[in-house]
Amino acid sequence: MRSEELQTNLASVEKRVAEACKRAGRDRSEVTLIAVSKTKPVEDLQVIYDAGVRQFGENKVQELTGKIPEMPSDIDWHLIGHLQRNKVKYIVDKVKLIHSVDSYRLAEEINIQAKKRGVVADILIEVNAANEATKFGVKLEEAEQLCEEISHLDGVHIMGLMTIAPNVVVSEENRAIFHKIKDLSVDIDNKKFDNVDMKVLSMGMTNDFEVAIEEGATHVRVGTAIFGERNYNIHS
Repeated sequence: MRSEELQTNLASVEKRVAEACKRAGRDRSEVTLIAVSKTKPVEDLQVIYDAGVRQFGENKVQELTGKIPEMPSDIDWHLIGHLQRNKVKYIVDKVKLIHSVDSYRLAEEINIQAKKRGVVADILIEVNAANEATKFGVKLEEAEQLCEEISHLDGVHIMGLMTIAPNVVVSEENRAIFHKIKDLSVDIDNKKFDNVDMKVLSMGMTNDFEVAIEEGATHVRVGTAIFGERNYNIHS
């Protein structure tokens, strides 16, 4: 039963993504669906993998490194949670994209560890667009300067921006937030900083991913709508 439930959930999310793309006049291929699998067992991930998903997102380094060897090797893993500098070395050469870089010191550590392993780490700058005290991320007005500072590190490559919008009941309330992030990405792109792309806009979650797509998201991070409510009783 669990397998059928997950497949039904995924099909529903896929339909919603496609419809949002259509409303925005965008091609479905422009939007990457990341299945956020934090606190979920690998059995659940395998069902979603078997249904065709290859992009998975995790919040915690320990959980991510535990799941990688248990899952197929062609998965693109995304680290979407807050990353502590002392954990960088465990994941820098194992993930497709680090979504949550919000300081030069963190980028510097990623740079050091990436160069040790002979890789260039793709990262996103996390922007706290609503200035919420409980959230990580650089302020909107500080994002451009941070991009410029990090651009000089040759072991990392800025691919774009990420934001976690406020947790609202009515998704429309976050439209202005997503619009600001899109505008910011255009402004930064126009600066033509070396080593900085603005191809990726990671924004939108279960409650608001359709609005995010309409406002330009290239990557949406959907957990609950696919896997159901999270189980925080597990050790992570």
